[in-house]
Amino acid sequence: MPLRKAVDELFSQARKPTLLPVPELDLPSEPRMLDREQIQERQRMERQRVLESNFSWLQRMANPQEPALLERMTLFWHGHFACDIDNSVLAAQYLNTLRSHALGKFRDLVVAIAREPAMIRYLNNQQNRKDQPNENFARELLELFTIGRGNYTETDIKEGARAFTGWSSTLRGEYIFRPGQHDYDRKTFFGKTGNFDGTDIIDLILERKETALFIVKKIYRYFVNETGPEERIHALAQEFYASGYDISRLMQTIFGSDWFYLPENMGNKIKSPVELLAGMIRSLGLQFEDGLGAVFIQRALGQVLFHPPNVAGWPGGKSWIDNSTLMTRLNLPTIFLASAEANLRPKDDLTVKERSAGLRRLKATYDLQPFSRLIRQNDPEAALNSLREYLLQKESAVDNATIRQYIQATEPGAFLAQSIMRIMSLPEYQMC
Repeated sequence: MPLRKAVDELFSQARKPTLLPVPELDLPSEPRMLDREQIQERQRMERQRVLESNFSWLQRMANPQEPALLERMTLFWHGHFACDIDNSVLAAQYLNTLRSHALGKFRDLVVAIAREPAMIRYLNNQQNRKDQPNENFARELLELFTIGRGNYTETDIKEGARAFTGWSSTLRGEYIFRPGQHDYDRKTFFGKTGNFDGTDIIDLILERKETALFIVKKIYRYFVNETGPEERIHALAQEFYASGYDISRLMQTIFGSDWFYLPENMGNKIKSPVELLAGMIRSLGLQFEDGLGAVFIQRALGQVLFHPPNVAGWPGGKSWIDNSTLMTRLNLPTIFLASAEANLRPKDDLTVKERSAGLRRLKATYDLQPFSRLIRQNDPEAALNSLREYLLQKESAVDNATIRQYIQATEPGAFLAQSIMRIMSLPEYQMC
């Protein structure tokens, strides 16, 4: 397929996002009558439902029938508008908001996030009231979500917080504007004075070209390269600003550019745990006996959907690799393809009980039929070359002779499984 046609196909698939079903909120008829144990049990059940939503989303990312670009953009925005969620209703609504606006206009996305009950609760905007402003959301809106440090003052944060007073949510997880809690007095923001509300503040932020540059830099680091020519990034930012912050147009420019496919931009980024796991599920056709096993792997590797470490999201890059995650990453293909005993070294926040439960859930079946159709060669050398070309973003320093030393099987099916296992265990498979 020609490049232009392939890119058009990606965007065509992503234009009509399917919204996920939002579960019914189970509200007790008399919440004040619940004792401590009942409250804790309800919280535990909600956390369990969020984990189920986590696995459901992971399966969508790994499903070849789902729009891959939409899922990747949604994952990117989840890291950008980082939000820790322990309620299944809020998790589904938040994910639907990201999916709906992932490739639309950035303004619409920011406004929707500002009204998202999950974000309102996470950054305490339900406590943001007239005469008692809470600055949490306004601060993160400026520092992390839009324009970045160095482009605003503490006064801008205080005045911005006043503009978002009254933006709240109901017990049922719905956005509500509470006029009695809103500050209707005049505010001065970015040197302009007026009776601003939250949407006015967002518009004033977007008027600044620094906002376009901040967002483009982050997108470039995520999709292209952690470093890049300043003139290229500034040109993209100017185009993004001139388009009215059209995310789809920006991404089409990036994916349609020759420089996107230069060797220095291929296989230069460490896959995040979710990218690594979703890719393996997709390639191997993995079917987990218990979906929470996939969540356990996320925890062991340091990235759990709906649970970023803080409002800044996951730092990415080399932070994905440390003493507790490297061997886990390299062992995953063996765990899935060889039914090996899982010798995972989980992150410090996993208890012994959680680790034992997670290991029991790791059992999964796989389907290598697509690989059999891909290689169609009886020559082991040719088969290894085809598998390497398909699975690796860049050529490995490990040659086929070295790989074959660790392949004991001669029967075609077993040879295929062991070959894939060895190639996926190469350091280069960790890169994208």
